[in-house]
Amino acid sequence: MLANYLIGLREGLEAALVVSILVAYLVKTDRRRLLPRVWAGVGLAVLMSVGLTLGLGLQSRQLTFRTQELVGGALSIIAAAFVTWMIFWMAGAARSIAGELRGRVDAAADSRWSLVVVAFLAVGREGLETALILWTAARTATGRDLPDAAPVTSEPLLAAVLGIATAVVLGYLVYRGAVSINLTRFFAWTGALLVLVAAGVLSYGMHDLQEAGVLPGLGAVMFDITHVLPPDSLVATLLKGFFNFSPATTWVEGVVWLAYVCVVLPLFLSRIRRRTQTPTPRPDPEGIPA
Repeated sequence: MLANYLIGLREGLEAALVVSILVAYLVKTDRRRLLPRVWAGVGLAVLMSVGLTLGLGLQSRQLTFRTQELVGGALSIIAAAFVTWMIFWMAGAARSIAGELRGRVDAAADSRWSLVVVAFLAVGREGLETALILWTAARTATGRDLPDAAPVTSEPLLAAVLGIATAVVLGYLVYRGAVSINLTRFFAWTGALLVLVAAGVLSYGMHDLQEAGVLPGLGAVMFDITHVLPPDSLVATLLKGFFNFSPATTWVEGVVWLAYVCVVLPLFLSRIRRRTQTPTPRPDPEGIPA
């Protein structure tokens, strides 16, 4: 649940900051009449995200086991790609997102639907990523040794909802000026953790493809410590919930996990170091964190 809370918090905070910037800019430029368009775009994005999450969950119940593994493996790879793109994008854009959004608002202000589209795309992107990642997490939470289990469980969704709710509160407090968040530091720490989460999601996707018969090596075990760390133990459950770690890991899973972490984590940390060494931009005149 902690991993999904973190995903919900991070994705929700991105969306909440986007909305707070849009709203604050319209209020400060005396264009309150355009606020309903922003809220309409946000509402449509939320409905789309909820509909996608429910649709994936309902559809997966009608698939055969092999098809479930094929779909689950493919979506796990896509989810890992989304997480990777997300952490690198936010590492570079945390301090410049406000100016970019203001430019979009100014360009869309004269059109009836353009501002709705701007808000929809800004929030909808986070919603699509969250829906896909949560579906993958909810599916893996049923356990890889239970092929007939229901493909969706409520714990990851509940944790993500709590994370999103926390993000909404933080976004409102930022808008009201009650708190100041060092976004660069926040996204650096959460990004490093999410690299490990994404590695686990990608590794689990490889296992799904092995079970579907697409990849070989299902019986080739890299290590098996189930006698030391039983799969139903508290520690194993926590490791699986956060990092998709399995006490019995195949060579394909282990090699993919190591390759991803050894490549992505140093690149991410290097990008963070370059960002922290650049001069801090001047304070935003609108009072919204850039």
